[in-house]
Amino acid sequence: MKKIIVGVFLLGTICGVNAQKISLGKAVDVVSKGSKALTFTNEDAIKLSKESVDYMDKNNAIAGPKDPYTVRLNKLFGKHKTQDGLNLNYKVYKVKDINAFACADGSVRVFSSLMDIMTDDELLAVIGHEIGHVKNQDTKDAIKSAYLKAAALDAASSASSSVATLNDSQVGKMANEFLDASHSKKQESEADTYSYDFMKANKYNVVGAYTAFKKLALLSEGSTQSGFQKMFNSHPDSEKRAQVIKKKAEKDGLWKDPGTVTLPTAKLTK
Repeated sequence: MKKIIVGVFLLGTICGVNAQKISLGKAVDVVSKGSKALTFTNEDAIKLSKESVDYMDKNNAIAGPKDPYTVRLNKLFGKHKTQDGLNLNYKVYKVKDINAFACADGSVRVFSSLMDIMTDDELLAVIGHEIGHVKNQDTKDAIKSAYLKAAALDAASSASSSVATLNDSQVGKMANEFLDASHSKKQESEADTYSYDFMKANKYNVVGAYTAFKKLALLSEGSTQSGFQKMFNSHPDSEKRAQVIKKKAEKDGLWKDPGTVTLPTAKLTK
């Protein structure tokens, strides 16, 4: 199964975790013929994003309300369900991929293995970054492209200006294509800035954004998978992103040297 790379802040895999990899169920392999005439609105993006997330929710193990992962996530983000004019909903996928993503409908999904290696401050920064992608409407183009590929529009339907209803198999394909999308470096940089400002405005420790990027850099250096390295090629260098955060914190008088950043050897979610 493919790792999630849309709305990406963190990527990777971890061994020895009692969870499954992200699952997208079964989907037909269809290819889009395009639809230049399609008028794609924010409402369409929200609707299709919700369909994709609902599909993924059905195909992955979700931490229950009393699960330590859910308890921890709610403790950190319970007061941010309405954030910056957005209505957000949070869930934890109990999978071994290390990641988090957000969608146009306000759905934020955090992977349990990500929570295992990130401190509370780092998780606040990571999810703040994902909220930034929602606020900046970065996922609109991604879900539009995913929809076109999933619908496999023909010449006749490509002349239509409305979004067609997808069957279950096409929704699965759309979810897959959506997760294969990646944001531009500019969008990632803007989401980084949003995350930092989110941390600062809520009086969280902004150094958490720095250490999160340092851990991301460690994950990248430690990988021997060419595909893993390829995923990082579409994103700004993690070490450089960390240094940008450091400069912002120093300028704001919020910098506190965290010392050497390492990946934890034990799970941080108890």
